[in-house]
Amino acid sequence: MDKADKSLVILGSTGSIGTQTLDVARMHGYRVKALTAHRNYRLAEEQAREFSPETVCMTDENAYRELKTRLADTDIKVTCGKEALCGTAAIPCGMVINAVVGMVGLEPTLAALNAHNRVGLANKETLVTGGELVKAAAAANGVDIMPIDSEHSAIFQSLMGNSCNKIAKIILTASGGPFFGYNKEQLKSVTMEQALHHPNWNMGRKITTDSATLMNKGLELIEAVRLFDVTPEQVEVVVHRQSILHSAVEYEDGAVIGQLGVPDMKIPIQLAITYPERLPSCSRRLSLFDVGTLTFERADEETFVCLAEARRAIAKGGTAPTILNGANEAAVSAFLDGKIPFYRIGELVCACCAELPHTSDVTLGTIAEADAAAREFTFHEAERQI
Repeated sequence: MDKADKSLVILGSTGSIGTQTLDVARMHGYRVKALTAHRNYRLAEEQAREFSPETVCMTDENAYRELKTRLADTDIKVTCGKEALCGTAAIPCGMVINAVVGMVGLEPTLAALNAHNRVGLANKETLVTGGELVKAAAAANGVDIMPIDSEHSAIFQSLMGNSCNKIAKIILTASGGPFFGYNKEQLKSVTMEQALHHPNWNMGRKITTDSATLMNKGLELIEAVRLFDVTPEQVEVVVHRQSILHSAVEYEDGAVIGQLGVPDMKIPIQLAITYPERLPSCSRRLSLFDVGTLTFERADEETFVCLAEARRAIAKGGTAPTILNGANEAAVSAFLDGKIPFYRIGELVCACCAELPHTSDVTLGTIAEADAAAREFTFHEAERQI
């Protein structure tokens, strides 16, 4: 699509990334052609009435019926289901922002790319589970994938103008989450309230939990390998509590180039949409005087086993990352439903990855099979231990 096309399709419009994308659209006059959401029909209605999209897709059937009734006085088309979600992603536009949570984001990403839509990707699981398929679809259709995660946006920015230079390593920064410095014994007594209180970022419950286990960083490690064509050994995870250096690249001459800024997702969201231009932003400016000190420490992969397991999964390749992701989504769901304690998330993920075989044959079919097997194993183990 024409990069000058100032129209957006936003998948996951009622979540943290989706609402901030609408802030950017509002500020810079982007047309919103379509929105999708899961259950939050009230916020979806507010967004629809403000931005007047052609279509709103709800993936929850009850929410769909409610929203359809509420928008009956408008010309907005209200749709429902997985097929409709993929159809929405294929609507011609300047960019599709994929901000849904979980593996459900994979097929809409492929639909967008196959419709020759540029994709702004905030859905980690798309590249974790189907990275090979997504990269192939982007290449076949000549379409850009713009990273929206703050870390991958920082890496992308650190690579600008250096396409002919060799990367020595990627420095992937992590806040460390709310339990940085805890040992395994201490993790056994943490509460859900503590796990959902991130020190720097305002995110949804699933992603915040992933940040607390460091699985979020494990998924980002896999995403970095896929996006930037590096090996797992070339990605170094560094705990940076202040979340000011969002990530960096070290080149073979030893020079390190990084991107700094306040922890505000509107910065990478806006760049993904407006690239190669940088436009004025409403984000707070960084003052190094106010920050004062930046610290960097090693991640504890013995205590936070999800990060180590993610590293092993991408080294195995094939459907191993899909098994990792499916087990994690199931374990986090069990935790958020109050069925297991926090520390069991990592144990269940590691047990699933050790138990289930993976294949190097990556198709939508094998991905779906691996995901289903991982969820079934993890849910069964979680229920068995109650």
